This record gives sequence, structure tokens and C-alpha cells, in this order.
Amino acid sequence: MPRVLIVDDQADVRTMISIVLRIHRFEIVEAENAAAALKLFEESSFDLAIVDIFLQGTNGSELITTLRGRVPGLPVVAISGMTALDFLSEAPELSGVVCLQKPFRPPDLMRAIEAAQGSHRQSAGAAR
Repeated sequence: MPRVLIVDDQADVRTMISIVLRIHRFEIVEAENAAAALKLFEESSFDLAIVDIFLQGTNGSELITTLRGRVPGLPVVAISGMTALDFLSEAPELSGVVCLQKPFRPPDLMRAIEAAQGSHRQSAGAAR
């Protein structure tokens, strides 16, 4: 069962994502901020991270960079309700991050997860 770290400062968003992913047989761990996410990431391993780009007091793209520094190529879905996430593709350390605009529907979330996992498999294959 894939383990997913969900990082969003809005409890209702974390809950909605968790419900959708549990239905699809993912194991879920939630964090409400970057500090909690980093602590959880140190204590356990994850197969995927879903990270809000505009976390209260933190830049989500910096969190993604830190997570990927610890686990290169970690599949990541970046979410945001504030702006388009086109700027993420410009940073090399964020390559392969799949962007998803809030609000999104469950099928959109599942497609984004599949794309992130596919991107990870492609980069892992290229590294061999």
C-alpha cells in the first residue's frame, strides 16, 4: 500500500484528499505545515507527497526541494488555489512535479498522482 504525505494548512483540503486516497487504497499521513512534514519525513518513508505551494509561513516549493534533497526523484503533486503553478517547471530541482489547481475533483487528483508516479518511474529508468 503506497504511503502518501499530504501537506496542506487547510484541514478540509487534507481531509478531502485523504478520503479519496483511502478509497484507492493509499496509506495517508497528514501534516498541517512544513515543520510537521519534515519531522514526519525524517521518521518514516513515503512513496509520494502532495504539497500545497502556499503554506502558512512557508513556501511549499522550498519544502518540495528539501524533501527531494532527502529522497531524489520523490513523486510530488503540487497543489494551489492561488495561482497557476507554471513557475515550478522552471526550477530544475522541481522537474517532474505535477501541478494541480484547486479546487479539483477526485478524478483530477488521481490523474495527477498517476502522472507524478509515471514521471518518477521515467526518471528512475533514465538514471540506470
